[in-house]
This record gives sequence, C-alpha cells and structure tokens, in this order.
Amino acid sequence: MKILTIIGARPQFIKASVVSRAIAADTQLLERIVHTGQHFDANMSEVFFGQLGLPRPDHELNINGGSHGEMTGRMLAALEEVIVAEQPDRVLVYGDTNSTLAGALAAVKLHVPVAHIEAGLRSFNMQMPEEINRILTDQISDVLYCPTDVAIQNLADEGFAHKSAEVLKVGDVMQDSALFFAQYARAPEGKAMEDGFILATLHRAENTDDRARLAAILDAINQLHRETAPVILPLHPRTRAAIAQFDLDLVAHVVDPVGYLEMLWLLQHSGLVLTDSGGLQKESFFFGKPCVTMRDQTEWLELVTLGANRLGGANRDRIVAAAKESIGLTVEDNDQIYGGGEAGVKIAVHLATGAN
Repeated sequence: MKILTIIGARPQFIKASVVSRAIAADTQLLERIVHTGQHFDANMSEVFFGQLGLPRPDHELNINGGSHGEMTGRMLAALEEVIVAEQPDRVLVYGDTNSTLAGALAAVKLHVPVAHIEAGLRSFNMQMPEEINRILTDQISDVLYCPTDVAIQNLADEGFAHKSAEVLKVGDVMQDSALFFAQYARAPEGKAMEDGFILATLHRAENTDDRARLAAILDAINQLHRETAPVILPLHPRTRAAIAQFDLDLVAHVVDPVGYLEMLWLLQHSGLVLTDSGGLQKESFFFGKPCVTMRDQTEWLELVTLGANRLGGANRDRIVAAAKESIGLTVEDNDQIYGGGEAGVKIAVHLATGAN
C-alpha cells in the first residue's frame, strides 16, 4: 500500500517521526512525504528532519504566508498535482493545520481515501482556524485515528456512529515521540539555567494578533519572571513581530525557537509550563510537569479534569495565580490516558492490514 503523508508544521514533524518510522518497518507499506512549507523558518522545520530522523520529503511545496484562505487554496492546488502524480492508495494527514485541511480536500476530491491522525479533538471555539480545519477534516476522512476517549466521545456526539468512517482509539503519537526521544534531549545553547524555571511558549494568532490579549499575557509573564521563577521563552517569529508592532514590554530569558530535542530538555528541567500551544500541554503532562494554558478553551479536557492543566485565558491575574499555585507540583500519569507510547505502531499495523 502506498501512503502519501502530508505535513507542514512543527507538531506534524514530531508526529510523523513516529509514524513514518513504524511505516518504514512494515514491508507492506510504502510512504511518500510532502512538506507543504507552512513552517518555513529553519529552526521551526528544517531542524526536525535532522534531529528526529524524519525521512527527507519527496515533495517540498514551499507554500507559506498570506491569509488562511490564500494559503489553503495554494496548497490545495499544489497537493492535487502531487496526488495525481503519485497515485497513492491513501493520504495521511495530521492534526489541524491549513496543510491538513488542504491535503484532505485535495485527496477526497480525487477519490483517494483519507486517514486523519489526532481526529476527534474539539475546543468548541469556532473562532479558531484550527477548530474549523479539524472538524472539516474529520468529516471527509474515512479512517479517524483518535488519541483519547474524549476524542472518541466527541465524534460519537457528532453522529459518527451512524457514518461509514472507521473510528479507532490508538493513543497519542506525541507521547510515542516524547518517550522515544527523551533519551536524546540536550540543553539549548546559551545561558545556563537552574532547574525549576518556567518554560513559556506563545504563538497562537488569537493571542498575538490581539493587542489587549497579548499585553495581558506579557504582563503575566513579566510578573512571574520577577516574582516567582525565571521564565524561558523560545520566541516564535509571529510573536516577536507582534511585540514590536504593538510596542509592548517583555521581561524574560528570550531565545530563538529551539529544536525538538532542546525543547524536551527544557521540559525535563522546568518546574512549570506556560503555553498557548496544543501539543505542549500534553508534552508537559508526559514529563510530569504542571501546565497553565493561556487560552480560553483547550482540546485536552482530560488534563483539566485531572488538575494537570489550568486555563488562564488571556487574564493576567488568572495566569499568575494558577502559575504560582502550580509551579513545582508533580503530575502523575497513572492511567496512561494517552496510550503509553504505542500509537505509531498501531497506526502502521492498521494501515497495512485493517484500512480498506
């Protein structure tokens, strides 16, 4: 079976490193990889192919920038050409990016079946472009690989029990990757930092494009850095530009975006994670670290239920209070809610033997 894998953003490189390794180990499967170029900064994409052993893409589209509609449209047209040329038996997409939606749309219009990894996630916030992408991708996929029971229930609530799509709980490939690559974690270059710092990331458009939200979050980071623990912030290019545009102050140990192995090291040595990322909420849990999420909703409701994650929104006081209450606490993963690190193999086996 020939699999065409479509990736384009940092979290997808991490996920694909796991699944592509499992696919390569199965003699019944042949994989071709397309990199749309959605993340084009070298530290945000290129480093993953070197660090994670992800096979070099067979197709690099170099499509980035522009509005969501423009980017998705350009990807759709380019991916259609690739699919026609490759003639895959199945297209494999990850997560909730513009690359995901464009890949799924291009495939289904050419009558190529689609498998969606990380299916069934919902933030219930239709203002998020990612929410629209994931809902539409689920609707046109014929195999839905879900990471958790909550994702399964979300699809059941949307009537998928009465649809022809196959819904499977396989676990979370992000956990596979974190567990495998933790042994290779390495400290980022630059200033040495004692354990227990706050690791922060900030990049989501709903925060960076809104001056009031961004200012409130930065105020919280500044206050925590001064009063609680040093904050290390690998700064996304979008966020750096927004801070300059809005003329806002940031007091933290700012570094350039780091590679995956460096991020794992930072997670291992931190005392708290402060983020608006979806993936980092889970990764903090994998390493037993508490998390405060600077969003109003999260796709990972099970982490909130467990008390491992708290929602701070874009409210300075809520973020600071949650961070001060959480820093240094140990998070326990007693029930293996994300599958324990076997998702990639389960997906590859199903692709080879179970997917029609």
